[in-house]
Amino acid sequence: MTRITPETLPAELHKAAGTVTRLLAKMDDSSVTEPSELPGWTRGHVLAHIRGIADAMARQLEYARRGETIELYDGGMEGRTKAIELAAGHSLAQHTESVTAALASAISAFDALGPDDWQARIAYRDGTVLDGGLALWRELTIHAADLRLGFGPETWSRPFCEHLVGFLAARVPGKYKLVLQPTGLPQLSIGSGGTSIAITGMLTDIAAWLAGREPSLGSLRATAAADGVELPELLPWPAAQPAAR
Repeated sequence: MTRITPETLPAELHKAAGTVTRLLAKMDDSSVTEPSELPGWTRGHVLAHIRGIADAMARQLEYARRGETIELYDGGMEGRTKAIELAAGHSLAQHTESVTAALASAISAFDALGPDDWQARIAYRDGTVLDGGLALWRELTIHAADLRLGFGPETWSRPFCEHLVGFLAARVPGKYKLVLQPTGLPQLSIGSGGTSIAITGMLTDIAAWLAGREPSLGSLRATAAADGVELPELLPWPAAQPAAR
């Protein structure tokens, strides 16, 4: 399984931010109010959330440089929700300006890190700057797909999918062990329960399912003791504060 490190993560963040920027350029004002992949959210809501998480991560790094921590969102989760609702109806020009500025601020903050800075503590998940960078990578990549602009989970890279599988292993209920059998790739297992279920399909589809998104390239097949079964219900997203809706 590919391991993302402080040496490799900045390039992935640049790619993810570039994808969001390119998708913004494909939009017009009418498309901002159209539905996203997230129930009850328009594309404007998704863009407002992308801006919010990028600003939040830039703030995490700003405080980490001082040896301090601060909550992820100004005003906590209530502040996060209010900010998204207030900004969701902005025009495309407003979204483009705010999202572009937030991405530039966050990416610049990660680019400026020295080798020892990645282990500085941040409030997000009571973790490190590296944890924050991985979270931003997940947020930008997953929510780019949520915009429904032709950049769905089928475009996710193998390193991203493998990272996502590892991160989302916490969603496997305690009684299950999931034996993931991605087409053409080595199998891997997540969960440690006594009931084993094999999940077969494209790696991107497996990652999308674990992330609560619709598989794009084909159906996943679940089997237990050689019999077809339903895909198991997963636990909530693993976070003290939801990092992705």
